[in-house]
Amino acid sequence: MNDPVPAIVERDAKGEIAEIYIDIRRVFRIGGVNLIWRHLATLPGALPWAWRALRPLYVDGTFALEAAALRDALDLPRLPAFPSEALIAAGLAEGELAQIRTILAAYDRTNAMALIALLAAHRRISGAPDDPVIESGFGFASQPEPAPDLPLPSLLTLVEMPHATAKLVLTMNGLGTRRKDPVLAGMYRHLAHWPPYLALAWTMIAPLDADGRLGHAITDALVKARTRSARVVNRLQMSSATIEPMVHGAVSEALERFTSDVIVKMVVICALLRKASGGP
Repeated sequence: MNDPVPAIVERDAKGEIAEIYIDIRRVFRIGGVNLIWRHLATLPGALPWAWRALRPLYVDGTFALEAAALRDALDLPRLPAFPSEALIAAGLAEGELAQIRTILAAYDRTNAMALIALLAAHRRISGAPDDPVIESGFGFASQPEPAPDLPLPSLLTLVEMPHATAKLVLTMNGLGTRRKDPVLAGMYRHLAHWPPYLALAWTMIAPLDADGRLGHAITDALVKARTRSARVVNRLQMSSATIEPMVHGAVSEALERFTSDVIVKMVVICALLRKASGGP
């Protein structure tokens, strides 16, 4: 199993798709292409359509500013950080913790931006009316501060993981989901290089899922992200007329599936884990 949904993996990308993948890595400054983009690449014309429309607002800092505001506004449960003694007892060396923190930083950067960007794209493709009142008076950055490069380790498939680790990844992926068939979050596949860390993460996130605090935080994040996406939708130069009619429904379904579940839940979970795991 290479991907939980149909996707064109980076090593198999050719032509325009490969060029867009390179550009995505360059713009995001991370060492990989998130699953939503690799999934859109399987739908004829969908990835060029989405990236052409969304790229300018990534480059000029619009999505970065909105994502930062969203992260600041998250209503997260207040939890203690992992004690350094617990991380050491789990066998995690400082170098490994640095790699884990880099993974969390990469997903924290890309998921919040993707949530706002793809909600705006879904609003446009679904034909929802623009709301000029929401956008009125809103300013945009033209020269965003360069973000540091964030390299990522290999993206493990479930079959490449020890059986117990693969089961833990799937268990973690069920936390906070609202679907019977949730998309497998890439962050867990990257973190699977360090099973002890995933075990610690489960001890933190599972109780929040059980008592409803995680669900509350996810619902709150989605409401706030939808508000922020409505502020930028008028700036998207996209039309569903450029997508083949037979593909239109699949693109809309993909955007809804990712934004309403996997991306928004990982915005919250990643923020919680970053706070718990220390580092810059």
